This record gives sequence, structure tokens and C-alpha cells, in this order.
Amino acid sequence: MTVDYEKQGNVGVITINRPDARNAVNSDVAQGIESAIDQIEDDPEVWVGILTGAKTEKGYIFCAGADLKQMSTDPGGMQTERGGFGGFVTRERSTPIIAAVDGPALAGGTELVLASDMVVASRTAKFGIPEVKRNLVAAAGGLFRLPRKIPRNIAMELALTGSLEFPAERAYHFGLVNRLAEEGEALEVAKQLAAEICENAPLAVAESRKIMIEATDEPDEVGWKLSGDGIMKMFATEDFSEGLTAFAEKRKPEWKGR
Repeated sequence: MTVDYEKQGNVGVITINRPDARNAVNSDVAQGIESAIDQIEDDPEVWVGILTGAKTEKGYIFCAGADLKQMSTDPGGMQTERGGFGGFVTRERSTPIIAAVDGPALAGGTELVLASDMVVASRTAKFGIPEVKRNLVAAAGGLFRLPRKIPRNIAMELALTGSLEFPAERAYHFGLVNRLAEEGEALEVAKQLAAEICENAPLAVAESRKIMIEATDEPDEVGWKLSGDGIMKMFATEDFSEGLTAFAEKRKPEWKGR
């Protein structure tokens, strides 16, 4: 198996498992990630997903990007119809995904991170889009998602120099990384972040994510419309009543996701 999936309570953990190839994306990885996302999206008990990479013999690595051996013969094989590169970067979904990054996340690995909703990175993690060094373009979202996440001039420098030296602490400084962890602990810290999210009503979490994605770069009137529609949806759910009742009874709510 090149991608492992494990359900842990309300959290689904996806692990890229090609340690002999630095967890690079090939056809099997793309199909495996897409299948894991399908399982997360189809399971009402999974409220948050985590994407990470298996440890290699040479240490931790999230993902080295595209498998360059396959790139020379079958570049389209590293994509899926719904998910794009890695079965993930263009995938429509409602479940928030946290990237747990230990070690390098380079080229397509950085683009998998950028397609996630939040990022936990160990202090040994680093990012980069070095495609220009191989006469390639970062075509899996890096060239427009990165300048949305960090200052444009910094993103431009990374894209045009192809630098592989954008460490986790600098990424944290600019807001790309949500939380820093010690080496080997990114997944555990990501699980802690996921647990915090899972304390909240899953329908409200999914709707809040959707509104932020659709409204952030739009005029205010779009945001007002989506926010109004979103709260009306919540009023019609069972969990709306549970939230108010739990507050009145001074207890933790028992969310049902409906």
C-alpha cells in the first residue's frame, strides 16, 4: 500500500507511504489519497482529516513532490479526474484537512500542503517550489495559492529562485503554518488540533469552512449572503437545539452531525 488510511475516533489519518521514494507522488499515491478522501467524505463520523507522510530510513519527509521517473513517461498518471495532482489539490470536499508536515514538503509536496486547510509542521520541516530548476512550472496550485498564504514578494522569490530553504519557523512567521512541533511530533500535534475542532458542531465547522473559502476574496455582500444562508442552515439542524440545551444545562454538547 502506498497510502494508508486509519479512522481514529472522529479523525481520519491519511499517510503517504512510499518511504523508498521519499513519499513522492505517483499514480498509486494519487489514487490512494483520492480513495482516502472518499472514505472521509462518505463517513458522517469523520469530522476532520489529517494528511501526513511516512518516516523514511533517512529520516522524516512529508512528500518530495512528483515522482520524476513517472513524470518523464506518464505525467498525467499522477493526477485524478476529481482531485488533480495527488488526487487532492483540486478535490472539492466539506471536511477540513490538516497537513502534518515532518521533514521536507517540496514541489508537489508543498502544493499538497497549500491545498490543505491548516498546517502543523515540525521545526525540521521545510517548503519550496523548485520546479523552475527543472524547466517546469508549479502547476498544482503553488503559483497562486502560495501568494494567498504568505506575502507576495516572498512567494515570488520562492517561485523564481526555486529555493528549497523556506523553513518551518519562517513559514510559521508568515502564517503558512498554524502550529510548530518538535521533530517527529507533527502528527501528534495535528491530532491535538483536530481534537479541538472535533469539540465543535461538525455541521457548523463544515459550513464555516465553506463560507471562508467562498467569501474571503469576494466583496462583502457575498460574505453577508453566504453567512446569512449558513446560519439559516444551522437553525434547521438537530445540533442547533443540542447546542442551546447543552449551554443551558451547563454540560458538553453531544453532537450528532445532523
